[in-house]
Amino acid sequence: MDSPSGQGPDGSAEDAPSSDGATPADKRESRTGRNLPIAIGVGVALGALVLLSLYTVKEIFLGVMVVFLFLGMRELTEAFKSRDIRVPFIPVATGMVGTPVVAYVWGATATIAAVSLTVLALLMTRMTEGAAGYVRDVAAGSFVSVYLVLMGGIVALLMRPDDGDHRIVIFIATTVASDIGGYFAGSFLGKHKLAPTISPKKTWEGVTGSAVTCMIVGGWLVWWLLDGGHVWQGVIIGLAAVVTATAGDLVESMIKRDLGLKDLGTLLPGHGGVMDRLDSLVATAPVVWLLLELFVPS
Repeated sequence: MDSPSGQGPDGSAEDAPSSDGATPADKRESRTGRNLPIAIGVGVALGALVLLSLYTVKEIFLGVMVVFLFLGMRELTEAFKSRDIRVPFIPVATGMVGTPVVAYVWGATATIAAVSLTVLALLMTRMTEGAAGYVRDVAAGSFVSVYLVLMGGIVALLMRPDDGDHRIVIFIATTVASDIGGYFAGSFLGKHKLAPTISPKKTWEGVTGSAVTCMIVGGWLVWWLLDGGHVWQGVIIGLAAVVTATAGDLVESMIKRDLGLKDLGTLLPGHGGVMDRLDSLVATAPVVWLLLELFVPS
């Protein structure tokens, strides 16, 4: 609710507009609508949390990941309710917590079993609420199980080897490089829209910036961190990551547009919700895991 007399919510005077009609607060906002200093601060804090957890006790990162995936799942299932879609919470939440753990301890076979049991449990649980909307609700629940539960298990598989901490850094850094390279290239050079009906702010120039940044970061990190890793392997991983990261972002944009929402959440200042940070990561995880297993088997 706007305050009277041009005052802010704390009673202080609001920023006065400049000669071009923009207030100082407006100018602190980036060209894509973010408050850039806050967004950078939150990003640095998240990166520090990841590195600290990975390179102290690796299993701490597993707990951090489960917490963030759980929060993302909560955002997504709450957003579905805006269209009267009710995802069975208990089986999906149980799978969200359990799948990464069993994946890390027992490997790929256990991951498949855990996701399958999650889907079976939500199918059975939803029956207790009657037939009305059954297909709609279990379809949404199955989507969440693949979109987040399975991807959480794959990240745990990525972390499982002795050098799993390095593999996670490659995965996250390459994905984040796509966001950063695309953000700055799109902000300063973007003119040609990539998918205007899905995400109006994405441009071909931004995607090009993402690709270049991903290839540089991927090539360097694979060569530097992994025994037997080569620059060309990291470049290929970077190219794959820019495709999946961009697709992941567009997928979340489609979800928000279908649900009529601007953001799925507001937990992370300057970024939006947790899913706004996870969308590229969950789409990129299986490709990075597969390519690393092919190039530098664990």
